[in-house]
Amino acid sequence: MNKFRPLIVMPLITVAVLATACKGFPERPLQGAMVVPPDTTADFNALYAVNCAGCHGADGKGDAARGLADPVFLRIADDATLRRVTASGVPGTAMPAFAKTAGGPLSDEQIDALVGGMRGRWAGAAGARDLNPPPYSTSTAGDPARGRDAFATFCSRCHGADGRGGAGGSSIVDASFLSLVSDQGLRTTVIAGRPDLGSPDWRNNMPGRPMSSDEVSDLVAWLAAKRPQG
Repeated sequence: MNKFRPLIVMPLITVAVLATACKGFPERPLQGAMVVPPDTTADFNALYAVNCAGCHGADGKGDAARGLADPVFLRIADDATLRRVTASGVPGTAMPAFAKTAGGPLSDEQIDALVGGMRGRWAGAAGARDLNPPPYSTSTAGDPARGRDAFATFCSRCHGADGRGGAGGSSIVDASFLSLVSDQGLRTTVIAGRPDLGSPDWRNNMPGRPMSSDEVSDLVAWLAAKRPQG
């Protein structure tokens, strides 16, 4: 009878070994490896990578849209502005709404995490607090006629005498471009520039002669008047 005992014991040993080893099976995630649902994470890096990097660049320095890792831009755009644009988007442009209340994927807490992350990581460049740029927005309407003069003074050297492009820059009166950018977007670009495209900010279009808020408004009015209507 003893010679049959190993045949009974061996299956029991095999079952015990497999039961112990199953903790390491691929089907059983390791502790701490569970993926956080995208609608609950408040991690800035994860939120930015999924929702922002495709347009604003993986490093925040710009791509299809302006860079957000820009202390000049973050100096003129306060937290309320960043939250509003992120939550509600910019109608008529390529900037979509991200808030759940506006049909997007993000909660209010996640939008706050994005805004706080941008401010905490990218706003503190040396000298940023000492900047005194024109305001982000203004209730004063610009004058297109004066805007033509502002363009000639500050922009024509790069964008050509008629704004259709020159040695230092592309056309800024192109109908497709103007159809995709709001007046506020134009103002923001005039003030903060586009470092990713080599476009200077309001201080450096003409060295030693920064633009005033009124000159920015006038230039925006001149550009807006060239936008196709209807």
